Amino acid sequence: MHTFSRFAPKTRDNTCCFCTHGVILCRISTIKDETIQQMSHNLLKGKRGIIFGALNSESIAWKVAEKAVEEGATITLSNTPVALRMGELNELSEKLNAPVIAADATSVEDLENVFAESVKLLGGKIDFVLHSCAMSVNMRKKRTYDDLDYSFLNKTLDISAISFHKMLQAAKKLDALSEGASVLALTYVASHRTFFGYNDMADAKSLLESIARSFGYIYGREKHVRINTISQSPTFTTAGSGIKGFDGLYDFSDRMSPLGNASADECADYCVVMFSDLTRKVTMQTLFHDGGFSSMGMSLRGMTQYNKSFIDDNRDENGKIIYG
Repeated sequence: MHTFSRFAPKTRDNTCCFCTHGVILCRISTIKDETIQQMSHNLLKGKRGIIFGALNSESIAWKVAEKAVEEGATITLSNTPVALRMGELNELSEKLNAPVIAADATSVEDLENVFAESVKLLGGKIDFVLHSCAMSVNMRKKRTYDDLDYSFLNKTLDISAISFHKMLQAAKKLDALSEGASVLALTYVASHRTFFGYNDMADAKSLLESIARSFGYIYGREKHVRINTISQSPTFTTAGSGIKGFDGLYDFSDRMSPLGNASADECADYCVVMFSDLTRKVTMQTLFHDGGFSSMGMSLRGMTQYNKSFIDDNRDENGKIIYG
């Protein structure tokens, strides 16, 4: 008769994996891949959130929505009526059981409706918000930075940055955010440094970050609401792919970063941590999530690639440099 050690691992039927003679008694069961699910830490259990800007499965906002629900949150989704027709948001809505509230992020009335409806649908004040709204008409129209259309510039600033202020102001006036809520907006390092081809979007991101700091002070003092921006690596999204020379920008960033570029999924993980109670004293910050790129000068891989080619392809037919 075998005696079982109290320290020996047990199988599901409570039999011991090892007997005193070292004979393996347990059977190895095969678990199908489709039944294996990623472990959730329930970081957002019981929290309510609003995700602005998810368009399709490539969107960072889409990934954040999925991750937030996986971590226990209930959410609403919002984007423009045009984006809803173009994108796949209804698919995400059904998957996550998350209501969709159409809104123009530049319309105060629409934003007030999003917050009011979200509070009603989710059953209480909002604990976290993601702003992922950005668009440059000048970039779409291939207007270079030294030849901007100023009406286009105003639209860029309104959609990509001022909408963040409108969002925060609407939430504050409605008292829609809970005590200690967390608000995030996505930005890029071009707000601090000059990047070829990033055009007037760099100006918009600078303004976005300034709004996070200025509003972060007021909202923090009054309701302990945290407001931060996450400066993400170049990411292959529908919006990102529209940037001139994006493939080269992505490759350069990846070569320069000690850890390589951060993916959209990894950005979603970071957002979840920032939404959680683990970061209750982090506010008014631009948080770099870029594999170390923002702290680099020149890497060996970057220098090697640079030395391979001095070809200047960025000139027009008259030899004039096209600055993007």
